[in-house]
Order: sequence, then C-alpha cells, then structure tokens
Amino acid sequence: MSKDSPGRVLIVAFLLCIVCSILVSAAAVGLSTRQEKNKSEEKRKNILQAANLYEAGVPIDEQFKKIEPRVVDLQTGEFTDRFDPATFDSRVAARDPKLNYQIPGNEDLAGIKTRSRYKDVYLVMDDQQLQQLILPVHGKGLWSTMYGFIALAGDLNTVNGFGFYEHGETPGLGGEIDNPNWKKQWRGKKIYGPDEQVEIQVINGTVDKSDPQAAFKADGLAGATLTGRGVDHLLKYWMGANGYLPFLERLKKEGVKP
Repeated sequence: MSKDSPGRVLIVAFLLCIVCSILVSAAAVGLSTRQEKNKSEEKRKNILQAANLYEAGVPIDEQFKKIEPRVVDLQTGEFTDRFDPATFDSRVAARDPKLNYQIPGNEDLAGIKTRSRYKDVYLVMDDQQLQQLILPVHGKGLWSTMYGFIALAGDLNTVNGFGFYEHGETPGLGGEIDNPNWKKQWRGKKIYGPDEQVEIQVINGTVDKSDPQAAFKADGLAGATLTGRGVDHLLKYWMGANGYLPFLERLKKEGVKP
C-alpha cells in the first residue's frame, strides 16, 4: 500500500484518534479527584465569603473549621442524619426522583420547577450560640439559573451577606449581581416583617435611605430589571413557607439541637 494512499491515510487518522481518545480519557480520570477537591474548596470559599468570614491567604480547611455543615429536611424543618453533611449536594439530590420535590406552578416563585427535599445548611456557632446561618439559594434570572448563598445573623432575620457564585447573566447588566458595591448593600437588610412575612424586596431604582421600610428594600440593577426580579423572587421563595421558613421557625423556637 502506497504511503499516500487513501486507505493508509484513513488508518493513520483512525489510530491517531484512538491514541488521542485514550490520552484524553486518562487525563479526565486522573484529574477527576483534583477537580472534585477544587469544586469542594470553591464551594466552601463561597460559603465563607457569604458570611464575611473569608480571609485571603489562609487555607480554606483552616477557615472552614468554624463552619458546621448540617442537612435539613425542608418539609419538617428538622435536621436529618440521613446524609453526610460533608458530602451531601442538594443540586445532585434535586435530580434524584427519590429525593426531589416537583414544585407546583403556583408555588414556584423562583422558577426552578424542582428542588431537593433536603438542603445543606451551614452554622457558625460560638459557645453553643448560633452566630450565623448560611443558606444556599437559587432561582431563574434572565438567562440562567443563579446559585448563591445568603448568610443570616443569629436573629435569623438580619442579612450578614448575600452573593452568587454561579450564573450566566449579562456582563455589565445582570452580571452586576457580582458587583461588590451591590452585594455590600445587603448587609443589615431584614427578611421578615413583624408578622413573620417575607418583606425583603429588590426594587426598581435606588432605595431611599429615609424610607421607614428601607431595611426591607434593596437597590435594583440598572438595565437588568428581569435579573433583579429573579433575585427578588428567589428570595421570596427560599425564605418563605415552601423554602426555609419551617426550618427557621423551628430554630427560633427550639434552638440548635445536636
């Protein structure tokens, strides 16, 4: 067979594809452990950042010692030992028919259709007293599902921090949810009014600081009304009766049980 014959070229191309496939597969398998470790570390970093506890240059493992992961049953509002809090992933559980909950359309303020029945939550304790509670939240924006964490102070009403770690919103518009100045405004905001209803809202425009209800309002995003509305809706869903409210009410009543 000639060196330049079509048959020889096809054989060489085929063998090259096989070799490349083996190399790519080997690299994927070999790096999977490192990828999982990086993914876990990035998640823990985002939790620390939401709680304003992150310190650049300090190992994440060291910083995360002050965080206690737990898993909560959203229906009962109770902690559950059914899963290992260190490895439980509610995003994975949301895809498991045995662990997920199909949200009725009239309840689906966040536009997510399905959620896990269980959520990983993160406690910051000091001398048996709850100092902060960090909760994962997510919901539809304009172009994407936005994933983030909200940190509540020990009163379970005051926001200590709020931010998103994954989304596909438009840079410079909806992507401004990553703007440090926009994120900073959330600290000190209140979620619930005197009647325990969710009153926090993202408004169109800028909050008037003289407004008696300013603590329940956050600035909107210029040119990104739908993204701001998505943030507003996901907060109302997750902090409401179909989200974390049963858990928060139980915590207020009974405190943190071992």
